[in-house]
Amino acid sequence: MNDKTTFKAFRVEEDNEKFVSAIKEMPFEALKEKELLIKVHYSSLNYKDALSAIGNKGVTRNYPHTPGIDAVGTIVSSNSEKFKIDNEVIVTSYDLGMNTNGGFAEYVKVPENWVVKLPKNLSMKEAMIFGTAGLTAGMSVLKLTETVKPENGNIVVSGATGGVGSLSVLILNKLGYKVTAITGKENEKQYFEDLGVEVISRKDFEDMQKRPLLKPLFSGGIDTVGGIILENIIKTVAPLGVVTCCGNVASPKLELTVFPFILRGISLIGIDSQNYPMHYREHVWNKLAKEWKVENLEENTTTITFNQLSEKLNLMLKGKLKGRTILKLL
Repeated sequence: MNDKTTFKAFRVEEDNEKFVSAIKEMPFEALKEKELLIKVHYSSLNYKDALSAIGNKGVTRNYPHTPGIDAVGTIVSSNSEKFKIDNEVIVTSYDLGMNTNGGFAEYVKVPENWVVKLPKNLSMKEAMIFGTAGLTAGMSVLKLTETVKPENGNIVVSGATGGVGSLSVLILNKLGYKVTAITGKENEKQYFEDLGVEVISRKDFEDMQKRPLLKPLFSGGIDTVGGIILENIIKTVAPLGVVTCCGNVASPKLELTVFPFILRGISLIGIDSQNYPMHYREHVWNKLAKEWKVENLEENTTTITFNQLSEKLNLMLKGKLKGRTILKLL
């Protein structure tokens, strides 16, 4: 491994019912059976990380804690027969960064069954530009494209400037789908138009008529926000269309009739990246490394260091981050 006895980590601590964060030195812990120690090269910022960093007990129950639900790096110590020292690997979701210390650290210790080998055509940096957001986008695209083909018509994507939404737009665009982006950020309209993507303002989409069914506009949809946006996507999808949903930042509630599902045969598919089966993870990661790998992946990505982490997490909570933000540790 190495001669170091400690490593740097972004620690969140509870102090008199307030939560404070700082870079601290942490001791290495002994590996248990089937565990790996990974030297982290990159992590990425996700909304769950921002919630964990402010003490949200729905994400992280116990503090002190190291957030970071994504990590990519090199194995430096292994108690596993499946992985060897120097293997380059990705760890996303499961309990990483939630109630297990996560990727905002120079090293992470994880069970072997959380780990995917880094595909050959994907760099570590690219893997974290995708991260959990890319895995979720990939899962959504996989489910949607099993039924809906480019010739069937437009795909609508909500939360299109966020991590999952922006990557969904790019993957669908690469696969030849005509895409419509829903966003509340008017200043991003030109970015989407340059990609050949139509834009609908979030307010206009929320203000559609409150009827059980609306005029069919799309052949399918990828929703990342929930609430009335998801309701209106479902109501405006054409017969036999597919809608995936993976977020509830707008609302976890839906006020719908069964008409879109019965009269139009719409399928609504929930996406859970946290506990996605390993063979599907490997399948999606390989697609992201090959036929789904988007050009200019780094164009809409910001790379930061430990010193910028608190600031960027606060901006994420305020909805002021665009595209992907990744943390460089090596």
